[in-house]
Amino acid sequence: MQISDLPYPDPGVPDARSGPRFLWWLGRGQLGGQLKSLAWGVLHHVGIAGLPFVVGTGVEAAVDRDGGRLVLVGALLVVCGIAISLGDTMLHRTAVTNWITAAARVQQLLARKTAQLGAALTRQVAAGEVVAVSTGDVEKIGWFVEAVSRFLAAAVAVVVLCVGLLVYAPALGVVIAIGVPVLALAVLPLLPRATKRADAQREKAGRATELASDTVAGLRVLRGIGGEELFLGRYREASQEVRAAAVHSARMWAVIAAIQVVLPGLLLVTVVWYGASLVRDGRIAVGELVTVFSAVAVMNYPLRHFEEIAMAYSFSRPSAKRAARVLSLTRTDAEAAAAGSGTEAGAAAATAVGSAADVLVLPDGPQLPEGDLYDPATGVLAPAGDLTAVVCGDPDLAGRLAARLGGHPAEAAGDPSVLLGGAALDELPLAAARTCVLVQDKDPVLLSGTLRELLDVPGARHVPAADALAAAQCGDVLDALLQSAPDGVTDPMDARITERGRSLSGGQRQRLALARSLVADPQVLVLDEPTSAVDSHTEARIADGVARLRAGRTTVVLASSPLLLDRADRVVLVHEGRAAAVGTHRELLAGDRRYRAVVTRETDEEQRLAEPSDPHVPDGRGREELTGIEESA
Repeated sequence: MQISDLPYPDPGVPDARSGPRFLWWLGRGQLGGQLKSLAWGVLHHVGIAGLPFVVGTGVEAAVDRDGGRLVLVGALLVVCGIAISLGDTMLHRTAVTNWITAAARVQQLLARKTAQLGAALTRQVAAGEVVAVSTGDVEKIGWFVEAVSRFLAAAVAVVVLCVGLLVYAPALGVVIAIGVPVLALAVLPLLPRATKRADAQREKAGRATELASDTVAGLRVLRGIGGEELFLGRYREASQEVRAAAVHSARMWAVIAAIQVVLPGLLLVTVVWYGASLVRDGRIAVGELVTVFSAVAVMNYPLRHFEEIAMAYSFSRPSAKRAARVLSLTRTDAEAAAAGSGTEAGAAAATAVGSAADVLVLPDGPQLPEGDLYDPATGVLAPAGDLTAVVCGDPDLAGRLAARLGGHPAEAAGDPSVLLGGAALDELPLAAARTCVLVQDKDPVLLSGTLRELLDVPGARHVPAADALAAAQCGDVLDALLQSAPDGVTDPMDARITERGRSLSGGQRQRLALARSLVADPQVLVLDEPTSAVDSHTEARIADGVARLRAGRTTVVLASSPLLLDRADRVVLVHEGRAAAVGTHRELLAGDRRYRAVVTRETDEEQRLAEPSDPHVPDGRGREELTGIEESA
């Protein structure tokens, strides 16, 4: 894999059981690149390791006044220079390639996991941690992956030097063979403490990143209540803690670096002292002493890679652990076990809906289920082609129900899957489930870019952007975007939207998100409080526009606004986690106190005076329809 070939056609299935296993999986995935880097590294380091022997031979040739040997030494120096230069150039090229490709693979895996989990990702892991993994952590992981081959090449060079010295000058070679392993292993006792300090630094940095992200995201609210200085003060404190932890960690790494300088220096002094005594006694020649001295001096370079690999692993291990934690998340707790197999609860719920799964054949090939949307856990039924409104007294329950209707993870293990035309949504492939059902959260996110890019929804069908914008009542939003656009932009579709749409009001962001959902034109559209931030007049027009544009398509709106409820074909009241009444808005308003309490915000006293009948028995069509559903289930 070359940098020009990125991104990977398929980044693969990672081993996310632990951080070290994930690093091992990445290394195995780049075996070809690692071997290339190792080969060029060996050439580079062996060229450096050969210099002391060539220089020693040259000194001996000069002492012996042997011109032929001096010419040979000159040729060997040229060969070593070529090996060093070529090896260094290609080693750097392959090492950087390994680094970038490893980081790119991790980023692709994270992007794929984010797309798979959707909004469920931030419910399982903090947003700041995801940001830290996808930015700083991928760099550290890539660093370790590429450092492995350079470390192995340096280790080969050290072994070659030690063996060569044992053969060339046994008396001094024994000292080198004993001293070098001591140098290489001297820092090992300090690594656990250095790693612990580095982990503490990264943990504090992660908290500071989360705090900064939360502060920036809520800056408008903070300014409204005068709390920005309070949160900025908290961030200053967190950043100072990160600085102190970084200094604390750097001190330990400085000690390790100092040991890597002091011990080779002591070994060099020992070699010179002992070698000088051997030369004086006539046991070795001057050229041999020069060779050994040069070899010990040169050996400092490959030995530094031992320190680097230790540092790279210490920094990358917690980063790989965090990445593995994110990559091990699943859509459901039993996703692997449920793949390709049905459940008894799903079969029973299919019978309750009353039909086997029909299929919809799309132009691009896959067959998708089509029919009524039914949630066995709550009893909510949305008939195909109707606009169904769901009323929940608890906003949190409404959000969880919207997620369930979209096939997102169940709140409790063992909950039956939501069915579309009798087919379990969480047993469908992710792409198929997202094609069938689109869920718009109550707090949708707008990505930065032009409005044209925002509405360029992959897989969109037949709804023009202009019609979707009109149905979502985005006329004033288009004017605002055009006014804030640079000179020369005359089409609001070319106006840019800032990050998360922060330059727009909450209602404007909500309407643009609704227009994006309408453009997507999914088989089933689930809207969670789509008009909570707009005024009543605009809300009424949006209700008419959505009903008109989604005619004949299944739409579920979770809301308590009478303006939306009155446009629905049917309304379902969810009380204490179950569908308690079904009917039109006017029927339920007249016949069910619980529904009226949620929609009109009546107090207990007002309810008692208005309706003395049993509050647990809904009237009219709602009771008959609900009874029919319960009997069929």
